[in-house]
Amino acid sequence: MSIRRLAVVGSPIAHSLSPALHRAAYAVLGVEWVYDRHEVREHELRGFVDGLDPSWRGLSATMPLKEELYRLADEWDDTVALTGSANTLLLADDGRRIVRNTDVAGVERALRDVGLATVDHAVVVGAGATARAVLVALDGLGMRAVTIAVREPARAGSLRGLADELRVDLDIVRLDDLAHVVDGADVVAWTLPNGVSLACELPPDVRRTAVALDVTYHPWPGPLAAQWLAVGGRVASGRDMLLHQAVRQVRFFVSGQTAVAIDREQELEAAMAAAVG
Repeated sequence: MSIRRLAVVGSPIAHSLSPALHRAAYAVLGVEWVYDRHEVREHELRGFVDGLDPSWRGLSATMPLKEELYRLADEWDDTVALTGSANTLLLADDGRRIVRNTDVAGVERALRDVGLATVDHAVVVGAGATARAVLVALDGLGMRAVTIAVREPARAGSLRGLADELRVDLDIVRLDDLAHVVDGADVVAWTLPNGVSLACELPPDVRRTAVALDVTYHPWPGPLAAQWLAVGGRVASGRDMLLHQAVRQVRFFVSGQTAVAIDREQELEAAMAAAVG
């Protein structure tokens, strides 16, 4: 294969582990692909993509660009339509902009890796693009009811349509009430940005029985994971999620699909995991 260019875009972006992950993958595959990072804000994304030359194969997108990336696409799949966001852009040779959301598969694999096979009730903190991906992933594990905890309940209204489409019972509470709604949850997920603190201590019994999904990975542990680790609870980390979604991005960039493993994928995944510790 000829040299192709890829990058992760977002703001802030300096902390992103995506370059380390992708560079490790392409080294295993023996392709001369260059993967960098670029600081791009939401209003700048369209111009950035329009300015890419034919050497570019695609982009990974992080906050706050996932909804805007979907709006720039020519083609998407059902998962992108459900979540209303995309984190992966493939620039096809014929000029099409094809997007996928690999976060959903990343969340599901991270949860299964810590022994969560089925979900009845979940509590999700946050209401942004990552929260929507988490809801779709949990639906794949059989979730029937979800409680959304947010700082401002009015901002969670967009999740009602998604819950209706998934046929999942939805309740919305304030983040301050989180400690009162986690009893009986199979999983508690934290999807808020870096720097947001968790002011309340959650019940120890819940932390010992439920799985915590904390999408934070820098710094680690995140606010939810720290409480679970203090009692020896099961934690699916943002780094686990990032690794598994990145494997599917590599599939997409190399083969144009995300669902089927590519050659040497076990070796590739091991190298990617080693690259981020």
